[in-house]
Amino acid sequence: MTNGISRRQFVKTSVGAAVAAGFPTIVPSSVFGEMAPSKRINVGAIGVGRISRGHDLPGIWQFDGARIMAVCDLSADRVEAGKALINGVYAKKTGKAYDGVTGYHNYHELLANKDIDAVVISTPDHQHAIVAVDAVRAGKDVYLQKPASLTIAEGRYLSDAVQASGRILQIGSQQRSWVQFRYAAELVRNGRIGELKHVEIGLPGDPAGGDPTPMPVPAGFNYDAWLGSTPEVPYTVDRVMPQKGFDRPGWLRCEQFGAGMITGWGAHHVDSAHWGMDTEYTGPVEVWGTAEFPKSGLWDVHGKFLTHAVYANGVTMDISGDFPNGIKFYGTKGWLFVTRTEQTTPTDPGGKPTGGPKATGLDASDPKILTSVIGPDEIQLYKSADQHGNWLDCIRSRQAPISPVEKGHRACSTCLIHHIAMHTGRRMHWDPVKERFLKDDAANAMLSRPQRAPYTFS
Repeated sequence: MTNGISRRQFVKTSVGAAVAAGFPTIVPSSVFGEMAPSKRINVGAIGVGRISRGHDLPGIWQFDGARIMAVCDLSADRVEAGKALINGVYAKKTGKAYDGVTGYHNYHELLANKDIDAVVISTPDHQHAIVAVDAVRAGKDVYLQKPASLTIAEGRYLSDAVQASGRILQIGSQQRSWVQFRYAAELVRNGRIGELKHVEIGLPGDPAGGDPTPMPVPAGFNYDAWLGSTPEVPYTVDRVMPQKGFDRPGWLRCEQFGAGMITGWGAHHVDSAHWGMDTEYTGPVEVWGTAEFPKSGLWDVHGKFLTHAVYANGVTMDISGDFPNGIKFYGTKGWLFVTRTEQTTPTDPGGKPTGGPKATGLDASDPKILTSVIGPDEIQLYKSADQHGNWLDCIRSRQAPISPVEKGHRACSTCLIHHIAMHTGRRMHWDPVKERFLKDDAANAMLSRPQRAPYTFS
């Protein structure tokens, strides 16, 4: 890639030692020189809708060591809006007119641009795995919005492809870069609540509804490519995204494109729970539960639900929308609750903490737990001050990021196991090594979906 050798050699001698120690730090622009082209990471953005504009693009343009030089979207209007947004930000940064962002409508063409070092993928869930696989095979490092995949089979394919490529892929599980989630995991891992026995995860919800009436496809929108590998169905705005503005899109509520909040927020909270449970590279061994699904309207993701799981070490996990939004760890000596203190985007539901001090996002059975100091000889977890910044640091150092692909896959697959349990309504046994249900062909058939040509893994 352009300038890749000189940039990596530079970092190896200047900041590599700090990163190798396991605590990457965001490199200030003064180290690399103000916008020095030979040291800058050139980024392309694939998908420039709500989560991109409100979270991923600002997460990258805050760092002078990176430059967003291209955008790609299947909507011509969103390509132009993305270019205007980024050009405006860089014009303000540089104090002069700026027009350095190239627009694409086909992500393969963006990936073919040799000047682009890395991509941030902010597409709908059903596009995540296939675009990321194509990106790493094109030699790009990747920041991938969660959840990692639409199905467990896709997630395994993604993780294997990334690891074979040697590229840096960061999953957008930004809770790992929020201090309260790391501190909570350290407290649990170091026994501050005794032996861990049970975990409760509370998620927000999405409403039923949506108008299924077919509508004309908007001009300048490649709807067939947007559907991708999923079945061909009529266009309607409630199935896709708003034609104007960047409000919360309807596809989030359609099982054709995702599993609903069990993966939408569950990928975050299960990942944070796994961090505290020390089960980041595995999953449950048993799962069961129930859920309500809409009986009318277009939106068909789960409603009210309660699912249960057992891990090989005996720890149990319950997930429900009836629990406070966050993660509650129960041990033999007390409990610890952790939640967010802010929303990711203004239209993200359930961003406000529903328990614990608002200033910290933490609560505990004994206040002394929350003032406990993790000693130098205790378990100290990977520290990151910023999820996008950590990704950029790791592109330079070639060290593992805080949210590598396999951990993201395991969090996502655990959520999808719970989702399958919602549909079957029966108790199932899961082999986390083989990633298969035991003696349950019907459940195993739900680990993958047919892929519509030509939008398939090659």
